Amino acid sequence: MASILIVEDDSDIRDILKTYLLVEHYEIHEAQNLHEMSVELEKTKPDIVLLDIMLPDGDSIDEIPFLRSRFPSVGIIVISARGTDRDKIFGIDSGADDYISKPFNPREVVSRVRALLKRISQDEKTMTFGSLTINPENYEVSVNEENLDLTVKEFEILHLLASHPKKVFSRSELIDRIWYDDDYISDRVIDVHISAIRNKIGKDWIKTIRNAGYKFNKKVGEKPT
Repeated sequence: MASILIVEDDSDIRDILKTYLLVEHYEIHEAQNLHEMSVELEKTKPDIVLLDIMLPDGDSIDEIPFLRSRFPSVGIIVISARGTDRDKIFGIDSGADDYISKPFNPREVVSRVRALLKRISQDEKTMTFGSLTINPENYEVSVNEENLDLTVKEFEILHLLASHPKKVFSRSELIDRIWYDDDYISDRVIDVHISAIRNKIGKDWIKTIRNAGYKFNKKVGEKPT
C-alpha cells in the first residue's frame, strides 16, 4: 500500500484530499506545518508528499532540496495557490516532481498521484558509475561488487554529489542539505566526512574545487580498465 503525506495547513483541503485518496486505499498521513512535516517524514517514510507552499512556519519551496537529499526516493507534488508559469517552473526546478494549482479538482490530484507512483516504481533507483554502485533504497555502496561500510551521513553526501555530477557543492551547501543547516556543524566536519568517503571508495571519485567546494567525478567510472 502506497503511503501519502499531506502537508497542508487548511483542514478543509486536507480532508478533501484525504477522502479521495482513501478511496484509492492509500495510507494517509497529515502535517499542518514544516515542523510536523519533518516529524512525519522521519516517522512514516512516505512514497509521495503533497506539499502546500505557504505554511504557517515558512515557505516549503525552500525545503524541497532538503527533502530531495534526505529522502531521495520520495515523490513530491506541490499543490499551491501560486499558479503562475513562473511559480510552476520554480517549483519544478527546486526539485518537485509535479505542480498543481489551487483551486484543484481532487480527481486530478488522485490521477497525478497514481501517475507519479507508477513513474517512481519504474525508475532505476541504483546509480552505477563503472565499478562504483550507489543504491539509495537501502543505503548501500559497493566498489567492484564489494559492499562498503559507509555511515548514514557519508552515504548521503556521496549520493547527493553523485546525483548532481555537474554541480560543485560548497561546504555550506552540504551542511544545509545534509544536516539541515545545523548551526553546530562546521566546514571541518564536511572535510572529515569527504576524507572518510575517499578512503572507502577511492580518492578520485570526489574532486576538490579550490575555493569552491566538492564535485563528483563520474569520469573515473569511464576510465578504461
